[in-house]
Amino acid sequence: MATADELDRREREILRALVQDYIHTGEPVASQPLLSRHELEWSPATVRSVMADLEALGFLEKPHASSGRIPTERGYRLYVDTMLKVRPPSLADRDRIERLAQAAPDVSSLIEGTADLLHSLSHHAGVVTTPRPQADPVRQLEFVRLRENRVLVVFVSEAGIVTNKLVQLEFPMEPAELERAAAYLNEKLHARGEAAEPELAALRAAILTDMRADQSALHDLLQKALVLAEQSFAAAGVEKVVMEGESSFLDAPEFSDVQKARALLRGFAEKDRILRVLDRVLTAQEVQIFIGAESEFATVPDVSVVAAPYGRGDRVLGTLAVVGPTRMNYARVIPLVDLTARQISRALAALSEGG
Repeated sequence: MATADELDRREREILRALVQDYIHTGEPVASQPLLSRHELEWSPATVRSVMADLEALGFLEKPHASSGRIPTERGYRLYVDTMLKVRPPSLADRDRIERLAQAAPDVSSLIEGTADLLHSLSHHAGVVTTPRPQADPVRQLEFVRLRENRVLVVFVSEAGIVTNKLVQLEFPMEPAELERAAAYLNEKLHARGEAAEPELAALRAAILTDMRADQSALHDLLQKALVLAEQSFAAAGVEKVVMEGESSFLDAPEFSDVQKARALLRGFAEKDRILRVLDRVLTAQEVQIFIGAESEFATVPDVSVVAAPYGRGDRVLGTLAVVGPTRMNYARVIPLVDLTARQISRALAALSEGG
């Protein structure tokens, strides 16, 4: 298979023009329209010959025998990696991103607003993962007593993410006992600092140590605190996916086939699949682009993911992305994702300092 370095200037220019045309029109591209829309210096016969060569090399394909040509995943990859001219977001787009970052009252609103904004700006699906539990541990919890021995547990992470969980108590506890248990557990959470152990394992070890050292009336409270911690943390801190605009794919001609559209929407419904894709970005320091089968996002082709990590300081917390057809406008989407990730990271730092 030929590589980018093995293509000559003529082949590269014609491939670039064809990819740009197909992104813009969504229609297979023939030689004559290509010449009419671009200042190419070659004859129609030469352009047709080069397009045939590019097809033989795996960069183009014909959807139908009598049609023009469209880029393959390999053609898109070469275009994105070596031919794409990225332009900064417009002033209007930058203003919308900065306003979201500055105006969000809390981290949860920031994450939800980011998914919606990415959809609005790109006209594709906007996806954001909440901070990973390993990178964003719980720093505080509160217990709110409800009726029939039920308790609402309110978790606040280091990044300021607030989540709730309903717990059915195995034993009665008065409000004063719940307050004491929360104060005790928060003290242990603060004491663990940057411990490498998972939160529940560290809490369990600390509580059991205290129980062995104390045989007084406090022992009963410690036992209850241990059970509370185990029940509360059992499903706490799970990484989640916030999405907006999945149905935007249905407007793309590539997904006019009902079976193909259904397969794609099933892919969006499988949150674990999305997390596996986006977790691959967590070790990166910049935008990552997955084209077609590279993303393993869905069982259908023609899907690309443009993603970037976000965080606070030097700690990566999660990922944000635009998911769209492989025929997306990469020159516009890539800088939008990059700028949004940087602004969200700054906003997280500001919210953390404010909290």
